Amino acid sequence: MKRSSFDRKTMLRSGLLAGAVAAMLGAPPVLAADEVTHDRLLKADAEPGNWLLHHKNFSAHRFSSLKDINRDTVKNLKVAWTMHLGGVEGGGIWTHGGLEGTPIVENGFMYVTDGWGSVYKIDTHGGRGVMVWKMDPKTDHDWAGAVACCGVDNRGVALWGNLVISHTLDGRLIATNKETGQVAWQRNVANPDKGEVVTGAPLVVKNLAITGVAGAEYGIRGWIAATDLSTQKEVWRTYTIPAKGEPGHETWKDDKNAAAAGGGSTWVTGSYDPATNTLIWGIGNPGPDWDNQYRPGDNLYTDSSLALDADTGKIKWHYQHTPNDPYDYDSVAENVLVDVPGPNGTLKLALEADRNGFAYAIDRTTGKFVWGLPFVKKVNWTKGLDPESGKPIEYDPKKDVQRYNAAVTPHRENKVTDICPGNMGGKNWPPTAYNPDLKLWYIPVIESCNRITVEEATPDKLKAREFWTGGGPSQPVLITGSVAAVDVTTGKLAGKLETPFPMLGGLLATPDLVFAGQPSGEVMALDAKTLEKRWEFNTGGGVNAPPIAFTVDGKQYIAILVGLGGAWDKWFIDATPELKRIQPGSMLYVFSL
Repeated sequence: MKRSSFDRKTMLRSGLLAGAVAAMLGAPPVLAADEVTHDRLLKADAEPGNWLLHHKNFSAHRFSSLKDINRDTVKNLKVAWTMHLGGVEGGGIWTHGGLEGTPIVENGFMYVTDGWGSVYKIDTHGGRGVMVWKMDPKTDHDWAGAVACCGVDNRGVALWGNLVISHTLDGRLIATNKETGQVAWQRNVANPDKGEVVTGAPLVVKNLAITGVAGAEYGIRGWIAATDLSTQKEVWRTYTIPAKGEPGHETWKDDKNAAAAGGGSTWVTGSYDPATNTLIWGIGNPGPDWDNQYRPGDNLYTDSSLALDADTGKIKWHYQHTPNDPYDYDSVAENVLVDVPGPNGTLKLALEADRNGFAYAIDRTTGKFVWGLPFVKKVNWTKGLDPESGKPIEYDPKKDVQRYNAAVTPHRENKVTDICPGNMGGKNWPPTAYNPDLKLWYIPVIESCNRITVEEATPDKLKAREFWTGGGPSQPVLITGSVAAVDVTTGKLAGKLETPFPMLGGLLATPDLVFAGQPSGEVMALDAKTLEKRWEFNTGGGVNAPPIAFTVDGKQYIAILVGLGGAWDKWFIDATPELKRIQPGSMLYVFSL
């Protein structure tokens, strides 16, 4: 697409204005056409008006230091502008797409995606949104949509050099020219023929684009892969299910080669510790999900936080939360990297809010357990965590098949049972946020129980592009939600706000506020210390995405995508019957004072 001279002048003028405003605010002047370098990403927090990384910084804090919108002024927050996007059409097993993405903002230009992976560049200068270009990757709706277990989803883009880096549901990594919207190159990283799809945003570290894969419910063998953006070649691919002869393979003790279809997907964007050049990534559930007798052993590295060398993909350490998981409690969530005072110096922690209902702090230099606590109201699958190891109290390393609380654990002799939290987890993919000033970590909670029915898995049932779950869930119990605040200096719950619906969209922290959205349509701002609601606006559509903060022309904005999709309205809607009235949509909302 050729840009007119008027467009070029407008972009230049906008870039100069952005640089002038940045200079007045004491930030380094940057222009619209500035390249995004590794050094710039390392210092992303030094550009508070931009949102350059998926989780705001490599530590996954999702914290904006902007404070014009604060506890006192938020009552005056209004809609500044909206924009209708595409991607609402269905495909495969899905009736419609949804919006789960995190907008990326650089110097007043915003990059967002819809569920099918189209990328939109929007000029936000002048207090309005103007579409600059749209890149439609022409994703094969039916081929990919038929093996997307949990919705037509795309969680956003990354920036590198003069390129916008994105994924598609049908397994491609695409580099798009930031100025023209033309595809510079693309390559296949996942294969839907095997049940692999990609829904997560890429993480760019140095010159590498890191990709995770979804598909544990389809009998894949999970992986994390790195593509050199300079050469467009794959540099490494680390499988999350060890092969024969690799460390961890001994934790698959069956005689059916279950590890070959053992799951361990990696579909949420991880974090990066530059001090040790370490990626920390969440690993999903084993397969089949609910018949853990088919796959005796701890089933590494499923349900784990995994640390890898960013240059080579070599595994440095792992911490497994639920060995031999019979509940579908994967550990795919983001790890939040924080430093807090400890008895013998600074504790370097990786925080993870697990689907099993417990929040964990792991020493990110060693992979050792530091503390854990339940963040949901009801946990019935275990009596608690061992204070030394962090493993469930009932975990027995001498047993190949774990029962935990046997009365509620689904298995072949206990085929129908109710578990709390439900298999959607106490927290699913929606990201947490961390306030480094208050040392408070905020968790978007699903307060849930649900019913699991086990079906015995046998090798003849394992077929390409077909569900490999060993049973399935149903929803006889109403599900609500909450926002939980954890004091990371003590590992104790500091507060909780109950919500009428599960938290399906993720959080944003600012110096004295926490922003969130509800699947019933409300966007809200909470007091960062008390969690008291300070502001609310009903968008009229379901919120299934996290908010961000940015500035343009010296003015602060809050942006959020609105369009309920994902797994909820297919698999779990009976637990929230009021949400059946929420219609599919695809809107970007931007708020300002």
